[in-house]
Amino acid sequence: MAEKAEELARRLVETYSNQLLRVAYSILNSVPDAQDVCQEVLLKRLEYDGVFDSPAHERAWLVKVTVNQCRNLRRSPWRSRTVALEELAEQAAFQPQEGGVLEEVQKLPAKYREVLVLYYYMGYDTNEIGALLGLRPEAVRARMKRARDKLKTELEGQGYDTISG
Repeated sequence: MAEKAEELARRLVETYSNQLLRVAYSILNSVPDAQDVCQEVLLKRLEYDGVFDSPAHERAWLVKVTVNQCRNLRRSPWRSRTVALEELAEQAAFQPQEGGVLEEVQKLPAKYREVLVLYYYMGYDTNEIGALLGLRPEAVRARMKRARDKLKTELEGQGYDTISG
């Protein structure tokens, strides 16, 4: 039995850890917080006794739990009373290139980063994102439009060529 759990843990880490870490980082803007969330989500999956219909179903479950864990962490009163490690020491991992698109995405409010990452990085469509985030697909599309408009304005203001919308 322990071997089966170890095999599952290895598969989860190899298959999903990088994706979940990137989703969590894109929402939280903090490598240590993203790592904590990723670890918590993988542990929840190990404890989960349910059966998934397919790998896509398992992936969707993991992404939804990741987003929810990130939201819970952002709402935590403890988080508002602490100083982020990034403010004390420069962080090397996952740092966006200065003046680049990723840096501008990271400056967006979390609700816009969530939909952009799930759409462009994870490959979900707006209906799936709506189901994952508990939003209507129209609301997801509206957030994506606002996020793209904000990015367009910022990037054109930095001298990028006119971006077609």
